[in-house]
Amino acid sequence: MHVLITGAAGMIGRKLTERLVIDRALGAQPIEKMTLLDIVAPERPPGFSDHIKTRAADLAAPGVAAKAISERPDVIFHLAGVVSAEAETDFDKGYRVNLDGTRTLLDAIRLAGDGYKPKVVYTSSCAVFGAPFPDAIGDDFHLTPLTSYGTAKAMCELLLADYNRRGFLDGVGLRLPAICVRPGKPNKAASSFFSSIIREPLAGREAVLPVDESLLHTHASPRSAVGFLIHAAGLTRAQLGDRINLTMPGVCCTIGEQIAALRRIAGDKAVSLIRRAPDELVERIVGGWPNRFEARRARELGFTVETTFDDIIRAHIEDDLDGKIGV
Repeated sequence: MHVLITGAAGMIGRKLTERLVIDRALGAQPIEKMTLLDIVAPERPPGFSDHIKTRAADLAAPGVAAKAISERPDVIFHLAGVVSAEAETDFDKGYRVNLDGTRTLLDAIRLAGDGYKPKVVYTSSCAVFGAPFPDAIGDDFHLTPLTSYGTAKAMCELLLADYNRRGFLDGVGLRLPAICVRPGKPNKAASSFFSSIIREPLAGREAVLPVDESLLHTHASPRSAVGFLIHAAGLTRAQLGDRINLTMPGVCCTIGEQIAALRRIAGDKAVSLIRRAPDELVERIVGGWPNRFEARRARELGFTVETTFDDIIRAHIEDDLDGKIGV
């Protein structure tokens, strides 16, 4: 099996690559080759190196997508994208990467010919939904995004579904909740603070909280996100039916409950490192997102996630801090 990962230099892309290198298989199929693509060259993970090709390229640029699929990868994890706040502040860049890059990739697959029909696993977002919201978003809730990021993701979901319907590919789209705790440094995503208010205090550093502690949202760990992707790649067309875009499950809690989980695990000293500093743009973007999901179809199809936010923090400590905290 040949696996292509776009956005492979990103956090989820790196963790997915690491997992596949360890497993050396996707489902029951041995992985014989991997191609890692991003706007910057992805790092080549240790092990399996002779079978991994890395490439730095802009997926939306002419010819890049066609070259990326020229060796006909069997499974494509399409993770490449510009994050929420950056897509909102840089309109052209957001649509170029999030919409044009996806359309170019799908069209390259369509035009490849000779019966080529790969499995395409696409990372969408809960940002495709817009207010007013019911108490919990069901699988039948309509797509009315309130940000440019969410709008591009919604359009890509429709494209994926149509290319799937026409038989050009075998697709599945995953609407991810907020993924935390993300390792590394804060990025330009409006949701970045969900991770930083946990990650930074665990490392003994100050974190900024730009929203009120009453804000309610749904989360999943990077470990679960990788699990979602791998599980999705194994779903058949018969299992998915015609509705191929799925809302992923997660742990729903308030910011205050996140902080309470941090206190239980790392104590008052860690919590004291969180500084409140309201940010109007972040409040507006995140305030327009839904906060609770039923995710009934995803659960019925076998997707699993943590049960408490304490579990999410522990997953971060185990996976990214070698089981140790700095406070």
